[in-house]
Amino acid sequence: MSLQQTFGDLRAQLAKRIIGQDKLVDRLLIALLADGHLLVEGAPGLAKTTAVKALADHLEGDFHRIQFTPDLLPSDVTGSEIYRAETGTFEFQRGPIFHNLVLADEINRAPAKVQSALLEAMGERQISVGMRTFPLPKLFMVMATQNPIEQEGTYPLPEAQLDRFLMHVVIDYPSADAEREILHLARSDYRQGIPNVDIRLTQEQVMAARQAVSDIYMAEPVEQYLLALILATRDAATLDPELARWTAFGASPRGTIALDRCARALAWLDGRDYVTPDDVQTMAYDVLRHRILLTFEAEAEGMTADSVLQRLIDRVPVAA
Repeated sequence: MSLQQTFGDLRAQLAKRIIGQDKLVDRLLIALLADGHLLVEGAPGLAKTTAVKALADHLEGDFHRIQFTPDLLPSDVTGSEIYRAETGTFEFQRGPIFHNLVLADEINRAPAKVQSALLEAMGERQISVGMRTFPLPKLFMVMATQNPIEQEGTYPLPEAQLDRFLMHVVIDYPSADAEREILHLARSDYRQGIPNVDIRLTQEQVMAARQAVSDIYMAEPVEQYLLALILATRDAATLDPELARWTAFGASPRGTIALDRCARALAWLDGRDYVTPDDVQTMAYDVLRHRILLTFEAEAEGMTADSVLQRLIDRVPVAA
């Protein structure tokens, strides 16, 4: 069985457990394939935590959940130096960030000092404590959740940290049919327990899949279209004066790299060996919604990052 088929089967299995959230399942797999981190925003009870736990069950690696709270300390995430009286020396005790798959639950509940502890880990895959630096596992992925409803006792993520996330995914309530399936699945799990998984990816398979994704063909016109979308977020005046009035800052080069990786991963996950403009457009919202900063005028007029991106995509000519 090919790696593409294995990931396709995994996609189908996850969709059976995470009912009504196909987009979240796809973005989890794309983040895994593109070697990036995921920020998921949605109301409580929409299977955000369940999704990452389900993915962890299918991976050969360790999983850890960190519940972010206002009294959390940076050392609770990274680890700290422990004094050993028997040897008279300090020994570094590794924190939960040193796992392969880390769920940062309700990340916006922790103050900036704790959030900043994740910056080095997510950006450089290492942790610095005192005079020493400790590398993180080669397979390392952070999925952070954010509750958009409660604002009391929360700390908005700074732009520098948001930019470290490959994608910012916004999920909504499932449909009526999906809700019925969720109810039936919950009843079945309660009576019979959660079934064992029959697909378990090794870390070598994940690395091989990432290599295959990086080899996906992207034609020159598609690459030009991708670059045009990114550049339009920075200088939209040539496309539409309204867009220029609404956009304060555009996407950084990190956004260009992220959109390229995600478009390739989507193409590979869909069983193709080439990227289309549709792949670029599909991924543009999740890759760019947290990387463009709107003006006060845009917010006053009720514009959102998604509506600005929609207008921008409508204006940028598609590759021939």
